[in-house]
Amino acid sequence: MDENGTGANAPAEAAAPGREDATDPLADADVFRVLGPDGSPLPDATLPDLSDERFREIYRDLVTTRRFDERAVSLQRQGRIGTYAPCAGQEGSAVGSTHALADRDLISYQYREHGAVVVRDLLSEYLPYWMGHESGTEAIAEGNVFPLNIGIAAHLPHAVGAAWAFDYRDEDRISVAHFGDGATSEGDFHEAMNFAGVFDAPTLFCCHNNGWAISIPESRQTASDTFAQKAAAYGFEGVRVDGMDPLASYAVTREAAERARGESDGDDPRPVLIEFVEYRFGAHTTADDPTAYRDPDDVEPWRALDPLDRMEAFLRETGRIDDAGVEAIHEEADEVVADAIDFAESIEADPSDMFDHAYAELPPELRRQREELLAAVDEHGEASFLREE
Repeated sequence: MDENGTGANAPAEAAAPGREDATDPLADADVFRVLGPDGSPLPDATLPDLSDERFREIYRDLVTTRRFDERAVSLQRQGRIGTYAPCAGQEGSAVGSTHALADRDLISYQYREHGAVVVRDLLSEYLPYWMGHESGTEAIAEGNVFPLNIGIAAHLPHAVGAAWAFDYRDEDRISVAHFGDGATSEGDFHEAMNFAGVFDAPTLFCCHNNGWAISIPESRQTASDTFAQKAAAYGFEGVRVDGMDPLASYAVTREAAERARGESDGDDPRPVLIEFVEYRFGAHTTADDPTAYRDPDDVEPWRALDPLDRMEAFLRETGRIDDAGVEAIHEEADEVVADAIDFAESIEADPSDMFDHAYAELPPELRRQREELLAAVDEHGEASFLREE
């Protein structure tokens, strides 16, 4: 990566010279790429140094994340989970970046990076959260994935604090914080960036620029040419990458992680801001109607960059997978997601759980409410409080 935040191998203009393909929304964008829209490695690109099996694992995790996303939306529509944030179109950045990390590295995510949970093999532990069980967030934290954060950018100072603690204790770990482009308009973002820059906290700031902060377009979010360039104000590097290219997401994150650890050409540890340029195919959440603020026709060009299609095409073209291999991965994904749903739905709710994690010691009013609820359950029976199927 150079000082302008582009990779040595593949800014889009170099990766696809003279491109006139109007179906590629990033054809003229200065973003790092490894794969073209059709999944072919770009002429000047360097493939990540990974085994054939690792390449297939990345594809497997993309497929599993997409399948989980489809099932989760269906579960929400059936009233079996709460409001959910779909990730279709953005799997490449979450899966690719997580594969580039060490298992000991801490991931703090916003609410759409389900691929990080899939890569860390925490899907069964994770889904209960969406069904209202706090055990889901506790379980993924044990896998070094901090629970999702609904308060926009509120987790960024905490992520930097964790990174500073790793540095202070001489632990070989970095902190990776995911957030949307809308988070860059919050004070917490700037405070976290400034602190990380001043104290060399080993932090990766992963900004997912999917074009929209709910219904607010990128053009109304910032007057900066890019989100990556905001890093310059805080004294460290920013880089832009095609977030719908899983291999580019891997390569950029791997290099940024080495920089954060101080392993890059003998440099001191420094934070890095990565802007993943991508697009969400669907709604912001299952409570959102994107047709109210964007033209459905604007989505179609981005579907040509679908990270699953590109990765599968790459594997096929390079002889790393065939029809049987693709079918086997899809069957495995179906099974993994089905098992996660079965596990989550096997958990029996305890009405008192909702009071257990808000305060170290419940204040009087909440103690009164808990006692009133439990008394009502004792009097009328749990069946009276269950939804009729």
